[in-house]
Amino acid sequence: MTEHQPFEVEHRYDGFETRVYPAYVLVDVEVDGDFFEAGNRGFRPLLRYIGGGNETSRQIPMTAPVIQRQEKPGRHTVSFVLPAGMDAASTPLPTDARLRTRVVASHRVAARRFSGGSSEPRFLENAAELVAAVGREGLETVGTPYFARYDPPWKPGFLKHNEALIALGDR
Repeated sequence: MTEHQPFEVEHRYDGFETRVYPAYVLVDVEVDGDFFEAGNRGFRPLLRYIGGGNETSRQIPMTAPVIQRQEKPGRHTVSFVLPAGMDAASTPLPTDARLRTRVVASHRVAARRFSGGSSEPRFLENAAELVAAVGREGLETVGTPYFARYDPPWKPGFLKHNEALIALGDR
């Protein structure tokens, strides 16, 4: 079974929840393309990295979610969350120069879960609903929404677990 990124639910609201994520390590790649294309282009080099395409040829278990963030129109960062327990010292460097590893400090987010396909219109709709709901609760957001996919592409859409997320300011 695929390991899911750990988090603690802080509070449940109508339409979203707030979470606290402990520090973790990501492996990222920046790719060009529309939302769908970028997700596919980014996934392949990340999969090679965890399959042993790193300086130690170490295979790393697949985790969920795969994260996608639009940096600017036509440019996306796609990321794998490395398994819990991997820190900067134990993370092998990528052999693909397009990849980078980075530590993400513990932080708070608002998350809205949704099922169905992971198309750009579905993401944008859920991201807008998340931002509106967070605003109604008077919470301060930081940055822009990003997207998390938890399931493989062959899983039927009605069974898929996707999320729109946005970082939150300090309490």
